[in-house]
Amino acid sequence: MFSVLCDEQFSGPCSSRAQALLAWYRKHARDLPWRHTVDPYHIWISEIMLQQTQVATVLPRYAAWFDVFPDIATLAAARLDAVLKAWEGLGYYRRARFIHAAAQYVVEHQAGVFPGDVDTMLKLPGIGRSTAGAISSFCFGTYTPVLDGNVKRVLARWHGLPDVKDRALWQLAQQAIDASGEPDTWNQAMMELGATACQPKPACGHCPVNGFCESSFHVAAAGAKRDSIPVLDVHWRVHLHRHAERGIWLTRRPETGIWAGLWTPPITELSEAPDMPPTHIHLLTHRRIHLYAELLVGQPEGDGQWVPDTRTLALPTGIHRLLEKHGG
Repeated sequence: MFSVLCDEQFSGPCSSRAQALLAWYRKHARDLPWRHTVDPYHIWISEIMLQQTQVATVLPRYAAWFDVFPDIATLAAARLDAVLKAWEGLGYYRRARFIHAAAQYVVEHQAGVFPGDVDTMLKLPGIGRSTAGAISSFCFGTYTPVLDGNVKRVLARWHGLPDVKDRALWQLAQQAIDASGEPDTWNQAMMELGATACQPKPACGHCPVNGFCESSFHVAAAGAKRDSIPVLDVHWRVHLHRHAERGIWLTRRPETGIWAGLWTPPITELSEAPDMPPTHIHLLTHRRIHLYAELLVGQPEGDGQWVPDTRTLALPTGIHRLLEKHGG
């Protein structure tokens, strides 16, 4: 189906494109700490942290993670609250839960050694085909492609296929990495290209392979995604119980939904905005949460606990900001 663009011998345009991209990557790649290791544990953590999170946000968390959890055994033995706390600020806390569960699987079924084959990696919670491909290529030199959002965009543009399906993209990704001769560097280069020159609003003039791209200089500068999901406004009243000696009353959020499993003061969802400005507005991908602090006295009702120091538990960033605005 795609033989015109890249034949089975991986010659012609594919070979030249691979050479150009790899040369560009060696010269212009960002110096990132996870690019200086082939330790599967470190690579795994970096790959999960980088899902839907910017590099600048990940960098300090990545370094701090291994101070708390230097190895998989330590991570597996840790309390979930400690794992969530170490993840605080990265968002999408489900990823931290998957990491914790995966570490426990590795200890129980792999003698604490991260698996070296893709099929076993895929048994770990939170690891899909693309993440397994990245870990396997970076650590073990396998020809297993990555197909994250950036790489999908690059491949679709190269081949002039804006509406291409994932199944076809996997075929194209496999052909491309097979042509590269350097699978570990190739995957890094593809992700780097998608994160820099080939962003949703592309900079084709700075792309090292624009001469091999069907869409070069013809991609519309899209400021918004098609069929984008609208942002929904929600209004929550946050009930603050404070005690001079015992601290603040916190409850654990449900295991599903917004801020799942994190600790917050009791929250009541309001059917409409109250006649007062919010204490804090917190933005999520598809939610704009208006938080209204209400200071209460007396003994709290319902499940919860007094927490003298909120640094010991994982709180959502929005709650941290609300507390800062309402007396720390």
